[in-house]
Amino acid sequence: MGSLLYRSESNPRLAHGWTLQRLTPPSRLFGANGLRTGADGRIYVAQVAGSQVSAIDVDTGAIEAISPMGGDIVGPDDLVFDDEGNLFVTEVTENRVSMRSPNGTVKVLQGDMPVANPITYHKGRLIAGELRFGGRIMELDRNGGAPRIILDNVPLVNAFEVGPDDKLYFPVIGKNEIWRVDLDGGAPEVVARNLAVPNSVKFDAAGFIVSTQAASGQVLRIDPRNGDRTVLADIRPGLDNCTFVGHRLFVSSISGQITEIIAPGAIRALLPDGLQWPMGLAVSEDGTLFVADGGFCYTLQPGGVRQLAGMHFTRGYPGFTRGVAAETLGQWIVSTANGQVARFCPARDESQVLASGYDKLMDVAVAPGGALIVAESGRGRALVLVGEQETTLADGLDCPVGVAVGPGGACYVTESGAGRVLCFSNGKRNVVLDGLQQPEGIALSNGRLYIVDVMARELIEHDLASSARRTIAADLPVGAPPGAVRKYLGGLGNMTGPMVCFSGIAVGADGTLYLSADAEGSVIALRSP
Repeated sequence: MGSLLYRSESNPRLAHGWTLQRLTPPSRLFGANGLRTGADGRIYVAQVAGSQVSAIDVDTGAIEAISPMGGDIVGPDDLVFDDEGNLFVTEVTENRVSMRSPNGTVKVLQGDMPVANPITYHKGRLIAGELRFGGRIMELDRNGGAPRIILDNVPLVNAFEVGPDDKLYFPVIGKNEIWRVDLDGGAPEVVARNLAVPNSVKFDAAGFIVSTQAASGQVLRIDPRNGDRTVLADIRPGLDNCTFVGHRLFVSSISGQITEIIAPGAIRALLPDGLQWPMGLAVSEDGTLFVADGGFCYTLQPGGVRQLAGMHFTRGYPGFTRGVAAETLGQWIVSTANGQVARFCPARDESQVLASGYDKLMDVAVAPGGALIVAESGRGRALVLVGEQETTLADGLDCPVGVAVGPGGACYVTESGAGRVLCFSNGKRNVVLDGLQQPEGIALSNGRLYIVDVMARELIEHDLASSARRTIAADLPVGAPPGAVRKYLGGLGNMTGPMVCFSGIAVGADGTLYLSADAEGSVIALRSP
């Protein structure tokens, strides 16, 4: 079935008696966004979360990384080929459009396109747009000259295509409509109204629009003459784009699934759904494991059943979720890329912002008595939040990431940039553990700290009483895949803040350690003798 995201030189090495179980399988893709069919008949898929472009054989499912993580292309969202085989990619977090030539060289074609997202090519014309309120649709000069504006002030335009009438058809998310406009400019016309977050427009061989609906999970076939629509498939919310390989229709889901629509109402998964990062983990009192995966959150029940807790297109979702802590049964405290700390209740589709205005919030913990401890990486601080009152626990830290709180209220923080773990207790600061490479997630169980060192790819155990240290697991699939340098992603305009990530860890009541294996997109359980 083709390659996985991560292939270690060997399986993880475990301390004597420890066992490892993958609670979710490794993901095949780092999410799935823009789709385009290449001249070779393969589907080319842009993956924002993984900064990667891959090609998929639609018959075998084999995957080849065309522009791998760590390459020159960062945060690709949509893509298109020209007649010469050049690949043009919108880099949505970098606000630019780049061109990859057939020999693999990459150059920036347009460097001033805030939230660059949709792109298409038609009869020698390269057209791109901006996914923002007040966004522009522009014709780009493939030789690097000044762009020409086709339409301005468009509220959230997404993946588009030129129709049989040589007009550009595009979804307008801010209006839940599909519009069209002449390529030489002029007033736009509304083609279809009252949609469910339309985020792509392609055309079938008969000249009908095919459009994914992110909020409803439906794929619609729309008559461009009168807006009449039929449902081709009802997959699930979170769809992103679509492409045809001959007469075969394939649809991407943001979470990484690629689905073929065989006939109206009949589908098959070419690639299964998966996790894009994952990041923060937390365990509730009934054993439910919460997985923060950016634009998606999941719960894993004892026994391994995974359920969607929320996503960008569900009511009450707090936003791109990074850190998480269990508060009460069914209620979680999360940190988001928008610099907010929120209380999230998935069963009620509700979230409540508790604090905001922070820079790169990472992990969060709930202290005895209900105080919240958060790591603010951007300003190098660890903070205590009690109601509306904020107290600085520590500042001047070098990239704080993970936080854990002991039964007596002592707070432990991983200082990722300094390679150490600090303890804050009774107004004192002590170095508990140093000499680490890049510590991120941290958990406390039975007087022992467990730290994920992503650079070393190790899980470290530190006994607080004896100061004994040992490696519980090595060669773990955490951090960037081998040979790659992870380039942290910026935000999406004012919709989502910087999409930096971390490898989290949590501990269950029985001592099971849960680890975010973000290099392969899985969740791992480690159990002691």
